[in-house]
Amino acid sequence: MGDGALSGWERSSTARVMAPARPRKLAKVPFVELADGRMQGVVSSGSDIGRVYVSSVTAGAYAYACSTNNNRPCGGARGSYCNHIAALIKEAVLQYGAVRVARYLKCDLGDVEPDAASLTHAMAATRPSPGDSTAAATVFSRFLRHLAYLEFDPTTAPLPEMQWFPPTRAVA
Repeated sequence: MGDGALSGWERSSTARVMAPARPRKLAKVPFVELADGRMQGVVSSGSDIGRVYVSSVTAGAYAYACSTNNNRPCGGARGSYCNHIAALIKEAVLQYGAVRVARYLKCDLGDVEPDAASLTHAMAATRPSPGDSTAAATVFSRFLRHLAYLEFDPTTAPLPEMQWFPPTRAVA
């Protein structure tokens, strides 16, 4: 379905987006989110431009999962966090702020100033186990959906597929 099949109103929308805690470059970690009880996202491969990894850390237990976009396991995630997960944590801190990420992941740092390194160290110190990687397909699909929005021209008109959001704060 090309742009010709959609009206201008259908190709555009606005959504209130929380500003990142700090600006970040999207080349290494183009997508990171705190959702579904996990910090999850997509991390670019350092060796192959056509490969990305879908990585996640579960809140509370810190169980980790990392696999390629075609469901092959990450070779570095054996017994501890791989470099992809470390990059994901770093970018999540840039996007959401260290305090919010620590709170979401239920990571108690004590008196240590929260940052990406302290979060990674505190979670890895619990010796987390490998987690379930079945969510990778959902995370990757969500990433691809976000990429589709980049093709739309900016406008203030609503996007039809987002119409299930209530127009006001009123509850029916």
